Parts: sequence; structure tokens; C-alpha cells
Amino acid sequence: MTEDMPRRRRLFERKEVTRHGKTVWYFRRPGGKRVRLPGVYGSQEYLDAYARALAGIAVDKAVPAEKGTLAWLVQRYKDSGHFASLAPTSQMARDYILKSACKDAGGKSFARITRKHIQEAMDRRAKTPHGANNFLVAMSVLFKWAVSNDLLEVNPCDGVARRKDRIKGHHTWTLDEVAQYRAHHAIGTKPRLALDLLLFTGLRRSDVFVVGRQHVRDGVLMIRTQKNKTGTHIPVFSELQASIDATPTGDMVFLTNKRGEPFPSGQSFSQWFQRQAKAAGLHKECTAHGVRKAGATIAANNGATPHELMAMFTWSKVSMAEVYTKEADKARLARGAAERIANNSKTAPRIVSGSSVKK
Repeated sequence: MTEDMPRRRRLFERKEVTRHGKTVWYFRRPGGKRVRLPGVYGSQEYLDAYARALAGIAVDKAVPAEKGTLAWLVQRYKDSGHFASLAPTSQMARDYILKSACKDAGGKSFARITRKHIQEAMDRRAKTPHGANNFLVAMSVLFKWAVSNDLLEVNPCDGVARRKDRIKGHHTWTLDEVAQYRAHHAIGTKPRLALDLLLFTGLRRSDVFVVGRQHVRDGVLMIRTQKNKTGTHIPVFSELQASIDATPTGDMVFLTNKRGEPFPSGQSFSQWFQRQAKAAGLHKECTAHGVRKAGATIAANNGATPHELMAMFTWSKVSMAEVYTKEADKARLARGAAERIANNSKTAPRIVSGSSVKK
């Protein structure tokens, strides 16, 4: 048994790997011509092209960008080994940002883009600081690749500072919200199994929708994660196993959509899960990622060490785990201080008009 089993493909999908290591996808009916599907696998561009091919409508071929333009540079980068090495979810996110940049300046010479232009683009995104920082990262990586391939001498993103705005992260589910969801979605239902898998495994949405029985051996779930290609080994405790056993599952995956088919992407699963949370009366900020954060919080509050959290949640930096353990330590220290004050106040002298008077 391998750690990763291939996910079920869509009808007539075909995958090929070029001699440069790039993965390309085609649509081909038996006996028919193969049609190259554009865009990053699973992106909206890709899914739209697949739908056209399935309906028998011609798929428009991408028009090559003019050499020397930003759009041309982006096309070159997306054909590179560096882009191919990114996780599928990272490719989709990076592709979305680069396409947005090309809409604004795709026809401009990339060699004439300066630090001032990048800073102005950051300023235009001031209302969404997280998006602005993601834009800076994507453009910086693009131009760094261009420099390393002798297409540029200087990275125009060098010296542009990330925004320091206080960025609101994903909402962390509370224990009351978990209980409310569970009360609405009984054990044996797919929504309940989705929550239990997220909570008890700590997997990201990009991994939880592909796990199945083939990933479990001797009571341990083993999978290589999509984001950072790290292998993780998570015990399947009795409560999660009971949820799995009580729920109708797919052949290769635990979680399936209403048609009994695997979810086509982590984003598709995440959108479905958010609808289940809404059905349970929870607010729109209760997302799949928020359940993962809740699991990390619960573990830290119950004494998990940073390295234990790193192993379960596949974080590569101890600083990620310390976000949770430091908060747990603060709560324990504050409680300890409060208890000392409460205990000592019973015997402490009472101050009256500058003199000490015993109670």
C-alpha cells in the first residue's frame, strides 16, 4: 500500500508529463483527437475548458503573448520546472494572482517594471493587506526566476515592504460551535464525518477530501500532504473510527458529494463544508480551515508541545506551532497568577489610613 493513491479522474481526462517534468492534461474520447486543456489543473479556466470539451464545443487555444511583455514572462514561468514543483493548490493561487497582474499590465514590458510600479500596485491593494502581501510574494518569485534565468538583472520587488496591517486570520471554531454543528449533523452523515476528519486529523482541506481507507493501516492514517509534501502519521482513535464506520463512503475516498463522487478539488470540498456549517446555524466565518485551527488550539491547551503540533499539522517552522502553545502558556500563566492573588488575599493585611490592620 502506498501513502498516496491517485484520485479518481474526470471522464476522458488524460495526464502526461513532458521531458521537462511539466504535467499537462488532455481531453480525449476513445478514438477521438486529444485536446489540450489550458490553465492549472482544477482552476476555473481548466474546468471551463473541460466542460466545453465534454459538450463537444471547441476549446479555444491560448494566444501566445508578445515577447518581452509581462504576459510573456508569466507564460514562460508557468512552463518552468519551478512552477511545476509547486503543490497544486499553490499553483492555483499563484496562477490567479499572476493572471490578475496580467489583466492590469500584461502588455507592458516586464523589463521596465520598477520598484515604484510594484509599490503602487501594493498601495492599490491597501484595503486587502493579506491579498497585497500575497501579490508581492507571487511577483517577487516571478521576477526572481527571471533574474536567475538571465531575463532581468534586478528584481523590482526588492526593497518593497510587506504590509504590516493587523490581518484577521481564519476564525477558530469554539467548542460551542463544534457542539452545535455536531448536534445538527448526526453521526453517520457525510457532514459529520467531514468535521470529525478535520478535527481529529488536523488535515488541510487540500488533503482531507482525498483520504480513504487505503491511507489507513493498523489504526494509523498515513498521507503525504499536498502543500509541503510532508508525510504524516496520525492515529485514528475510536471516536473518529466510529464516525467512519457509520458513514457511507466512496471506494477510494471517505468523503463524497451528493452524487457519491469524490470532490474535484479542496476548494469544492471547502465550499460544500461551509454550506453544512451554515445549515447548522453557524456564521459564514466557520470554515474548514477554522476547524483545523480549533484542533491545534485544543491540543495546545491540553499540553501538546510545539514539536508534537508540528508533527500532526505538518508545519515546517516551529514558529507556527508556537502561535498556539504561547497562547496556551499565556492562559495557564494568567490563571496561575490569578489563583495566587485569590489565595493570598485571604490572609493579606488590609491597609487603612496608611496603617496595616489585620482582618
